[in-house]
Amino acid sequence: MQTEAAVLFELNTPLRQVALDLPELKPGQVLVEMAYSGVCHTQLHEVRGRRGPDRFLPHTLGHEGSGVVRALGPQVSKVRPGDRVVLTWIKGHGADVPSTTYHEGTAAINSGALSTFMRHTITCENRIVPLPPEMPLREAALLGCALPTGAGVVLNTAAVPGGASLAIFGVGGIGLSALLAARLREARLLIAVDVVEQKLAEARRLGATHAVNARERDAVAAILELTEGRGVDYAIEAAGRRETMEAAFRCVRDQGGLCILAGNLPHGEQISINPVDLIRGKRIVGTWGGETRPDDDLPRYAQWYLEGRLPLAELITREYRLDEINTALDDMERGRLSRALISLAA
Repeated sequence: MQTEAAVLFELNTPLRQVALDLPELKPGQVLVEMAYSGVCHTQLHEVRGRRGPDRFLPHTLGHEGSGVVRALGPQVSKVRPGDRVVLTWIKGHGADVPSTTYHEGTAAINSGALSTFMRHTITCENRIVPLPPEMPLREAALLGCALPTGAGVVLNTAAVPGGASLAIFGVGGIGLSALLAARLREARLLIAVDVVEQKLAEARRLGATHAVNARERDAVAAILELTEGRGVDYAIEAAGRRETMEAAFRCVRDQGGLCILAGNLPHGEQISINPVDLIRGKRIVGTWGGETRPDDDLPRYAQWYLEGRLPLAELITREYRLDEINTALDDMERGRLSRALISLAA
């Protein structure tokens, strides 16, 4: 059996759509017919060579999506053929099979445990979570990375209490997901920071109490003004830029303010902070997928969507075909998207 996939052959070159031969399933592996894949800044950094040398070229890409299980390898018990599933890079319960090798003719094409820029994918049991039958696959694709990372920062990493004040730097897919979770937690002050006015307008529509265009004014000064010089209780950085990481840390309050870094910097870049701020009680941490427990958290998010509490469709800016994947990456780099989806149905 063959499938179509977008493959990275060389850094800083467009992905190429090729036909790949699917290997036999190993124990613990699952074949999924993809419906949708998300597009994340992680893939953009990979393609543009911003994650450093890539010793796995050529390889497939993509780490969040949705689809339908078509076949099982030995020893898989979590799902059955016909099940609708979320595919996520965040490890859950089940077998962990770290890699797969596809072939284009005689050429080997590498893959990690999960790739989603393809019409059929071989993944493993601990990278999939079954969906309620009424959950639409389009919105379900966001449950693989954007929503669990952003919402998980609020609900798991920070455990934000009701009535808190937050600033979110970068209101793309992850930032808006954090905003939705903060709104569910009934945040008192919810400040969106970005440089794209369209994204700020979307953040206001989804519940931000204030919006700051960092291209037009100093974000830290604006946040201090809104908090009467105190600073916010929590700052979430989801833009993946050195300047915004440093600004997010500066804008949290003394004596317990927490800054969470969810964005990824290009390989080799570092941030600088004033250690006196740490002495004054400011805190800074990173996050690994919002400390998400996929088998517990993703069904809960799906139920919240079905109850009308998580408007996931509002996060999707545009859908692309698989042969438009390079356009999607370009649009993401230009700041035109909150979250893009690749529609993979044949």
